[in-house]
Amino acid sequence: MHEITPTDGPSDRGFPIHTMDKIIHPSQVSGTVRPPCSKSYAQRALAAALLADGETTLSNIELCDDTRYAMDVITGLGAAVRQTGPAEYVIRGGLSPVTDTVNTGESGLATRLFTPVAALCDRRMTITGRGTMLRRPIGMMIEPLRNLGVEVRSNGYLPITVQGPLKGGETDVEATVSSQFLTGLLMSLPLAENDTVLHVEQPNSLPYLAVTVDLASKFRIRMEHNGFREFFIPGGQHYHPAKLHIEGDWSCAAFMLVAGAIAGEVTAKRMNTLSLQADLAIIQALTKAGAVIITTPDEITVRKRELTGFEFDATQRPDLFPVLAVLGANCEGTTRIRGVGRLLHKESNRAEAILSEYTKLGMDVELDDDVMTVRGGRLSGGTVDSRNDHRIAMAAAVAGLNASGPVTVTNAQAVTKSYPRFWEDLESLLSDKP
Repeated sequence: MHEITPTDGPSDRGFPIHTMDKIIHPSQVSGTVRPPCSKSYAQRALAAALLADGETTLSNIELCDDTRYAMDVITGLGAAVRQTGPAEYVIRGGLSPVTDTVNTGESGLATRLFTPVAALCDRRMTITGRGTMLRRPIGMMIEPLRNLGVEVRSNGYLPITVQGPLKGGETDVEATVSSQFLTGLLMSLPLAENDTVLHVEQPNSLPYLAVTVDLASKFRIRMEHNGFREFFIPGGQHYHPAKLHIEGDWSCAAFMLVAGAIAGEVTAKRMNTLSLQADLAIIQALTKAGAVIITTPDEITVRKRELTGFEFDATQRPDLFPVLAVLGANCEGTTRIRGVGRLLHKESNRAEAILSEYTKLGMDVELDDDVMTVRGGRLSGGTVDSRNDHRIAMAAAVAGLNASGPVTVTNAQAVTKSYPRFWEDLESLLSDKP
């Protein structure tokens, strides 16, 4: 694997963004990786630590871009953070903002999670972001927040200004585009003065809601739900400090496991194989495709053998789409992946990005309403623009392992959003480096 000389661009965090290209040569893979912590769990844990009365210890925290922004947000909202080990942080909670504006970067979860948290305050707070987050819709937050007692100013996109306090009550919540705002309400409303009933219209990403309920329970927060379609949240609760180890990220592990399935053998360590994370379902997809899979309670090994096309519903786990497309392209026969409608408002329009960019590698892929069809056949190599989307970049790199020629990924630095050491981990697996 080769790296092309990086160039610098502007950054809103005060240091330059290094853009770079990566060249992946056809290679066999063999070895072990330890994927980073789940940023879904990490961001929720940081929010809970902010809201807790006392000091919370979070271990196995790796600061990808999204988690770093979440850390910035909680300090802006009053938390005191100190690092006590290589991946351990102690957070003294206390919602007492030291700024009127917080920046959530390009994190959809941080934006939709911390807006209701900020709305607990009785002062005017503005939430803004950067890059593609400024073009991602947040209009679904406005009416429910107003129904729950919050003054809101927004045109449906960032920035959004809120002034609480969030009082509780009863409202409908639209969750077809994203469950992330519902997560924000579920984590904030226990601190409201009144009890709350939320009626959820067509809930999506149900595993992520299960993660939210599980995480809140670790801080002794109670809520009840009826199949995630209706929630009852008692008001006047308190977050209690906790000591929490953040489990490994199945979204990140999926790329390495598919690499094993198409190009050799990979073991992912420190992975909870009983996790509530949505993307644990990569095991199901790999099983359907026919890969060799060996699991223990805390690790998984995937080994290559002849793969066949499969059908998979990714509606509740849309982050798997890019790597599932690559897996399908390496299968004999046809693969059909359902849930395309969930791809429109990610870091890129992922449906269009997969169709446009991966066909440059010779992938036979087409979209028909809510279904992506991929026909197997060896990829040819070529150049893929990541569109500054971490998952498009990582899946393209995996595609290069079993292509007939090298694959160049431009804007390869996008991986820092979720998996900063992705390129190093992939390099460590290459058994026939050019």
